[in-house]
Amino acid sequence: MGKIAAFFDIDGTLYREGLITEVFKKFITHELVDERLWHDEVKPTFMKYDRRQGEYDDYLNKMVDIYKSTLIGLSNEHILHIADTVIKQKGERVYTFTRDEILNHKKEGHLVFAVSGSPLELVEAMARKYEFTDCRGTIYVTDEHGRYTGDVIPMWDHKSKKKAILELVEDYDIDLSQSYAYGDTTGDFTMFELVGHPYAMNPTKELLEKIKASKEVSKKISIIVERKNVIYQMNENQLKLL
Repeated sequence: MGKIAAFFDIDGTLYREGLITEVFKKFITHELVDERLWHDEVKPTFMKYDRRQGEYDDYLNKMVDIYKSTLIGLSNEHILHIADTVIKQKGERVYTFTRDEILNHKKEGHLVFAVSGSPLELVEAMARKYEFTDCRGTIYVTDEHGRYTGDVIPMWDHKSKKKAILELVEDYDIDLSQSYAYGDTTGDFTMFELVGHPYAMNPTKELLEKIKASKEVSKKISIIVERKNVIYQMNENQLKLL
């Protein structure tokens, strides 16, 4: 029998927002990004999302585009320093349920993994803080001198996350039927398909629709909603989309 593992998405599942948002703010503080880019390009998409008139992904994608272009030519050491600073300052802004689940899994002797679309530098810093067994994140490629090239190996889509989990299964001898996964967006759906115990943490409407459309996932899913200091747990049959 293989080992039991728990796979955690980070942004929106453990961390209450997006880690890349905090890095973007540091870019402005360090004058790596012109503040006008925030006001002219990013802020409009954020305001639409904040007013629930636009999608969070539109806001996130705009930041990712600027993040990727800003990195080109920068030293990896610079970004590692920013990542460590962000986690030291903001790493406690996590959901109570998810933080407690990490602790519970470790007490049970389970392996715990972070599988996130955030930049690997941030994921590794978060993984160190919460003592994950291992982690996978989006790789922003560097050259032989440690400078970013602009090439990206993503970890935010469902195909990439599935590939990452199957590699971890091979490396750590994991029994997926006894394992757990925690996520909040459609990019996490393949994790739910793979494991025996999936948890949708504050899921998006799009993720809930995929769950409801899958008999296999809907019969084993637990849906968690954490608001203020209250945590709600329900199954797919108790859920009504408005």
